[in-house]
Amino acid sequence: MREKRRVHRAAVLFTIATLHHPAAVFNTPSAHTWTHRVLPLYTPLSHQRTSLPVLQRHGRWLRVLLPGRPNGHAGWIDGRKATTWSTPWHVVVRTASKRLFVFKGGRIVRSFPVVVGTSATPTPRGRFYVEEAISLPARSPGAPDAYALSARSAVYQEFDGGPGQIAIHGIYGIGGTPGRAESHGCVRMTSSALAWMIHRFGTGTPVDIRS
Repeated sequence: MREKRRVHRAAVLFTIATLHHPAAVFNTPSAHTWTHRVLPLYTPLSHQRTSLPVLQRHGRWLRVLLPGRPNGHAGWIDGRKATTWSTPWHVVVRTASKRLFVFKGGRIVRSFPVVVGTSATPTPRGRFYVEEAISLPARSPGAPDAYALSARSAVYQEFDGGPGQIAIHGIYGIGGTPGRAESHGCVRMTSSALAWMIHRFGTGTPVDIRS
């Protein structure tokens, strides 16, 4: 009788670069192509170390996903300015089905219904990441937690004085029914779903938003 061979699929891991010095951004892996932009050592809201997904390596250079407009843009940084590490976590938001899927090592481990943007204020689609993971004060809108994403709204240039940043946050004090398109572009979830995620992954985690 032939033995059945088990096929072990390699776990999917994503490389993250966490800065230990401010890092200049370059158009190509060359010091002669500086964009006059410098990534700060700390994030603006929670003052965590800046962490970005690595898309490509070239010698000492790292091509990383960048926050802000235009959505999904990338640039090169000197890898000596960062420490790289790997995460198995990856989030995919499907705006058509209004669900968020959590992957670990390439496999779906949980999915949750979410509130997404309306047709007039859509949730932007593309390749993003968690710019910073934030614990919100009790009873504040969107509590208990929020993932501020690298994505920006295509409709609003600012939210409450900020840069029109898209976030995954709670429905507390804001409202919305998971499974519906009712937001201004952010992704809203129940408190229990957010609590499950916030204890497992944070800043730097890749987030894809698809139709």
